[in-house]
Amino acid sequence: MQLLIENIRELVTVNGGGRPFKTGKEMRDLGVIKDVCVFVEDGIIRWIGSTGAFGLSLNRDADVIDASSLVALPGFVDSHTHALFAGSREREFAMRAEGKTYQEIAAEGGGIASTVASTRATSKKELKKLTSKRLDSMMKHGTTTVEIKSGYGLDPDTEVKMLEAIKELADEHFMTIAPTFLGAHAVPSEYAQNKDAYVELVCEHMLPYVARKNLARFCDVFCEQGYFTLEESRRILERAKSLGLQLKIHADEFNAIGGTRLAAELGALSVDHLEHIQAEGIKALRGRETIAVVLPGVSFFLRNPYAPARALIDAEIPVAIASDFNPGSCMAFSMPLMMTIACTQMSLTPEEAICAATLNGAAALGLSSILGSIEVGKQADIILYDIPDYRYLAYHFGTNLVATVIKKGTILEFS
Repeated sequence: MQLLIENIRELVTVNGGGRPFKTGKEMRDLGVIKDVCVFVEDGIIRWIGSTGAFGLSLNRDADVIDASSLVALPGFVDSHTHALFAGSREREFAMRAEGKTYQEIAAEGGGIASTVASTRATSKKELKKLTSKRLDSMMKHGTTTVEIKSGYGLDPDTEVKMLEAIKELADEHFMTIAPTFLGAHAVPSEYAQNKDAYVELVCEHMLPYVARKNLARFCDVFCEQGYFTLEESRRILERAKSLGLQLKIHADEFNAIGGTRLAAELGALSVDHLEHIQAEGIKALRGRETIAVVLPGVSFFLRNPYAPARALIDAEIPVAIASDFNPGSCMAFSMPLMMTIACTQMSLTPEEAICAATLNGAAALGLSSILGSIEVGKQADIILYDIPDYRYLAYHFGTNLVATVIKKGTILEFS
């Protein structure tokens, strides 16, 4: 299978220069090339060069795209989502519009518990059907790799049902999917008076089964007041690490209780949210390879403070942008929209936002050696946009500017 994308007006490579991510001022260097060709064979980028220099022979059935009016970027990598769920929470949206907080809504039976009830009552087949449609829509908007968490089951059967659905979708859908076990998303109502027993269930029953059946690559935990304490989070993450799972952590979303320091100490692949990260948390991340994943859509949707992405980048900490697509705190998956919010509300440049949504997002999933940038030897996940300049992508928000989606060298068509 061969594909030649020729005469590309502007190619944004996000070349990592051999490194798994970019930090600091490097995030502004996107490796932009004008009037260039990209040759793909068997889903892998084999050659990049000037239009006039291409001299390889093409098969008779090779696909050829004239991109003389288009801008090419790597497919977006959304490294933090809860995209597999049932039900919706528009009633809570209306409650927030009247002034109620996320925590107040949760105390009234809404929040995560609402989605847990719906997800428990929905079959695996239906969960897959719902999620497959969402994945199609995400790809139409330029996302070609996504992380999906469990965490709306909070019991062994439903957590396994969710992870099995995610694993099957990873085999069946064009999207590259990274599965994460988030059994420690919240304490289910049946364990409200005995949280220690639920932590024990996660550590000694759920995690060993998930690891043995290879149902997830990562383990995450919601380290936050009212959810899981620092000590409980440590126990869960250390157990996961002992079983061979890589670590992620929700930290500093509403309160800084030490989750970021814990992530750095345990060598977590990423620490996510960080809306209330303190100076000591930033200091703990300096010099580490833990990716700081910020979620602009959550702060926008909940009217909460934004993570200090500018300070993190200036401190030479690798920063990624993700959507946190979920029914409660960010019912949106458009990565260009997340970039716009990051630029307008978090003081990122368009270049930094693109890097954070591609190469650094891939690094947050341990996948930047094979995707996240347009480089020879990497997977051909390429999006063509009908825009005059790459900066236009975050500038013209609220509409889909994708012209063509190419996943593993295949030109996708959507109904």
